[in-house]
Amino acid sequence: MGRREYYEEQKLKRIAGIFSIILILSVVIFLTIFVMYNKKLRKEANQNIESLGQLNEIVSNEDLEETSFSSDSTVSNSISNNVTNTENTNAVNNVSKNTSKKIVNTTPVEATVQNTVENTNTVLEEEKEAPKELHFEAPVSGEIIKDFATDTLIYSNTLEEWTTHSGIDIKADKTSIVVASEAGVVESIKNDPRYGLTITLKHDNGFKTVYSNLLTTEFVSEGETVEKGQTIATIGESASFEISDDTHLHFEMYKDGTVVNPTIYLK
Repeated sequence: MGRREYYEEQKLKRIAGIFSIILILSVVIFLTIFVMYNKKLRKEANQNIESLGQLNEIVSNEDLEETSFSSDSTVSNSISNNVTNTENTNAVNNVSKNTSKKIVNTTPVEATVQNTVENTNTVLEEEKEAPKELHFEAPVSGEIIKDFATDTLIYSNTLEEWTTHSGIDIKADKTSIVVASEAGVVESIKNDPRYGLTITLKHDNGFKTVYSNLLTTEFVSEGETVEKGQTIATIGESASFEISDDTHLHFEMYKDGTVVNPTIYLK
């Protein structure tokens, strides 16, 4: 896939994502209105319950006042009040049942709204955290005089023995400018006992680049953000393990903590 097709595909994905978000937000708004309507119904039901409670108090007070009447009137009124109380009780029970049904029916709606909002936030976070495509460039121009070798052994002129090599050595004159292979943050500047003065940059997507056998590092400081192609150092002869080799930059790359062959990623 060419670069143009890739960017077109990414553009279509972003458009589809925007339409998805609009659809989800529409559903959220609809469900929110529905929840508010259910809350209004519950409020009206509670008001009906309070009205029935007041009615029961009035009926009870009337019962107390009528106890002074004759026994026949008392019996008659008691029967009437019992009927009235029974009707009121049934009305209260019906209102309570209807209110309970509305409350029970509202709960899944609220859960749906919450799930929809969480899903929307997840989509937005995934789009925000989409990995950035990186294009590493050679930190210095020159011939590779020693290849990456972790599964095989190569001969070291300095150590006079066969050993592994966790990076590549790029030949260049002393004091040649070294640039950042990609944008990143200066993670460390130190004097390595084997590879001399060393700068490590941390990049997106779990990448790190290491620049060793340097002469100077005063161009940057730890914690500083650097751009791709920015000058970070000059080449020297500080690597004790490679002192017998031609002047060069020892360059390493790591992906998620594992050393990788830089030539795979360099453009």
